[in-house]
Amino acid sequence: MRLPSLFRRTPFRLTLLFLALFAATASAVLAYVYVASASEARARAQSQVRAEADSLMAVYRASGIDALNVALIERISRGGPSLYVLTDADGTFVSRNLDQSPIPPSPDAREGQWDTFRLTETDEQGRVQRPQGIGVDYELAGGERLFVGQSMGDTEQYLERLTQALWGAMAMVLLLGLSGGLIISRNVERSMGRLNKVVMAVQEGDLRARAEVRAGFQGGGGDELDELGQGLNQMLDRLETSMASIRHAGDAIAHDLRSPLTRMRAKLEVALIDAEAGRVSGVDALGVALDEADTLLKTFNTVLAIARLQAAAGRTPDPALFDAADLAADMAELYEPAAEDKGLEFSAEIERGLMVEANQPFLAQALANVIDNAIKYTPSGGAVKLRARRRSSGEIEFSVTDTGPGVPEEDRERVIQRFVRLDNSRTEAGSGLGLSLVAAVVEAHGGRIALDEGPGVYDGSGPGLRVALVLPPASA
Repeated sequence: MRLPSLFRRTPFRLTLLFLALFAATASAVLAYVYVASASEARARAQSQVRAEADSLMAVYRASGIDALNVALIERISRGGPSLYVLTDADGTFVSRNLDQSPIPPSPDAREGQWDTFRLTETDEQGRVQRPQGIGVDYELAGGERLFVGQSMGDTEQYLERLTQALWGAMAMVLLLGLSGGLIISRNVERSMGRLNKVVMAVQEGDLRARAEVRAGFQGGGGDELDELGQGLNQMLDRLETSMASIRHAGDAIAHDLRSPLTRMRAKLEVALIDAEAGRVSGVDALGVALDEADTLLKTFNTVLAIARLQAAAGRTPDPALFDAADLAADMAELYEPAAEDKGLEFSAEIERGLMVEANQPFLAQALANVIDNAIKYTPSGGAVKLRARRRSSGEIEFSVTDTGPGVPEEDRERVIQRFVRLDNSRTEAGSGLGLSLVAAVVEAHGGRIALDEGPGVYDGSGPGLRVALVLPPASA
């Protein structure tokens, strides 16, 4: 037979677990209260009996057996919980408030040994009671024996009332534990239900679904489930952003690759027609088509490189220790002729001893992309400057500053995304992946990229652009 769904649900099991833990803890506390109370009551009774016995033995040592008997008779006449039995050397009772000594004489008995026994008493209603008693037995110098004890009836009644109170407390504990478990399990069920609802919505394709997080969570008013919900929301935000980026990348790929693919098809078609007509000019068309194919391959290789860097999740791939100043000097030597051919003034300012732990090919590619962009978009007569230095924070900075058209401030974050090209750059060859690769390289090395305005309007053009690659220094 299948159990009802209530008993198969996790919140009910959570309630039972909470109740079991709560009841076990409460039971341990109540048991300790009972044991401690019983031990204290017994210790107090033993202390009273010992004090009474010491007092009587002092009377005996000071004044003898007759004075001890008088003292016992006075105590018995006053009444109370104390029990007394005095016998002579022959075992004949001298004075007592018991029928016989609860501790019979024994050759093996040790003087002052504690023992427990049962008394027979009749209460005010005429009911026979058998409370427990405790006492000690002493052998006197003349062969007499003295027993001093105490009835534990009042203590047993106290412990009985305490037991009833503890059982009542236990029932209340169970009730409170069950109520608390139900409240906690319902809260967990509601919170988990909200999270599960979001997960189900995402599974169905709704990436805009978000978990409800209490407004006071950031101020410390939430719990672990709110923290889980916030983490889930952040994950969904990144997932939605990634999916939007993928859709945008697809649109951008279609837009940027349509022209080279169209040109490639046209050239191949011309080559086919020329080949059929016996004209040799089709070879030239094949060369142009190969150039277009190289452009496409370069685009896809860049995409793969960015994907590899992003998959590294902030870990530098194949790092090596080297002086970044040497890399900057090589880049300056490589691109200075290209800048001069375009009529640009190219300068470099490079500090020495810029040790970094990085992937040198990736870093060289990133720096080459930045310098190539600066040369490409700076009009003839302008200037490009490469600088490598150590910042006051100890970080290593590469910066490339040009006097080209620059990038508007509102577009500087967007321009480093994949396949994003501004309107004024559509006429230039490219795929919109250059700065994306630069950003991926810098982030994989634990650094950051910053785009700022260049030197301002320069000879009628500007305001220019300054691109800075900031990397952490090599560890000591």
